[in-house]
Amino acid sequence: MSARTFGLRLISGDRPGHPVASALVIILVVVLAFAPFLFPGTRSMAAASRIAIFIVLAGSYDILLGYTGIASFAHTMFFAIGAYAVAIPLARGWVGWDAILFGTIAGIVLAALIAAGIALLSLRVRRIFFSMITLAVASFAQILATQMRGLTGGEDGLTFSLPEMLGPSFRLFATPVLGVRFDGRLITYYLVFFVSLILFLLMLRTVNSPFGRVLQAIRENEFRAEALGYRTIVYRTLASVLSAAMAAIAGALMALLLRYNGPDATLSFAIMVDILLMVVIGGMGTLYGTALGAAVIVLAQYYLQPALQALSDALAAVPFAAALFHPDRWLLWLGVLFVLIVYFFPAGIVGSLRRRRR
Repeated sequence: MSARTFGLRLISGDRPGHPVASALVIILVVVLAFAPFLFPGTRSMAAASRIAIFIVLAGSYDILLGYTGIASFAHTMFFAIGAYAVAIPLARGWVGWDAILFGTIAGIVLAALIAAGIALLSLRVRRIFFSMITLAVASFAQILATQMRGLTGGEDGLTFSLPEMLGPSFRLFATPVLGVRFDGRLITYYLVFFVSLILFLLMLRTVNSPFGRVLQAIRENEFRAEALGYRTIVYRTLASVLSAAMAAIAGALMALLLRYNGPDATLSFAIMVDILLMVVIGGMGTLYGTALGAAVIVLAQYYLQPALQALSDALAAVPFAAALFHPDRWLLWLGVLFVLIVYFFPAGIVGSLRRRRR
């Protein structure tokens, strides 16, 4: 079996669908794979790590919204469950790989059970009412996280230690390799990267399987799918469970990356908005698009403000222009960027490119 054939089987033959989209996806994967060597520095490593995590988080949400047509506002709750499930045992002194594994599995199980319960109780109602139910559940989860100080640390959150191999003082090699130290932070980055890559490929296989085709049929016409003999409530529940499990693993990775977890880190509504933006910018129903959308949003959050600062300094002699590009207005320019992307790519980056190819 050739490498090309193996690669196509690995992703079920699904491709980005346009040469430009394919090039962007390949560049993204290569950059993330070699980010510590291409862009050494704490800020760039943090940005690359968050891109990898949000690719999984946004992709798991796209399974709900883009492939199944379920609009949920409780996705960050599952993200937080995975993070807290890892943070709680580590914060209580159970430091070790077994604690991380136990917390991750516990987070997956708990998130899956809650997702199944919400789906079975709420998916029979109309879409807008289901969205309101999930919003209420997410708000309730945020209240619990801030009030249960003995378990979650309240608004202050939980800070914890990691196994020695993931610590900044650990050295895998005595001397740097290609100018990069193989320390605990680098190992943490590649742990995040490879787990995210495996999860993304797993989601890609899932949406291109017969199960994924049924989800897309439900999205297009739920009544017709029901008439063909598919129990739509069962499939939508399974989609919710799969999406929640993936989000929980992403939360566990975020906790390991930050060595901290709190309501603002994984449970805030701002994160939910970011996820929605990633899915819309990349293209709903295109996992490749959510990967590109995650890269756009995270890079904007990390580098748009410094870029505006440099531009404002360069235009210091022009008062109006300097004020317009002041770094404090980075959210305004992020909004302008979003409007431009939606205008020129109404179906998202990958979705619009696929339509033009057809």
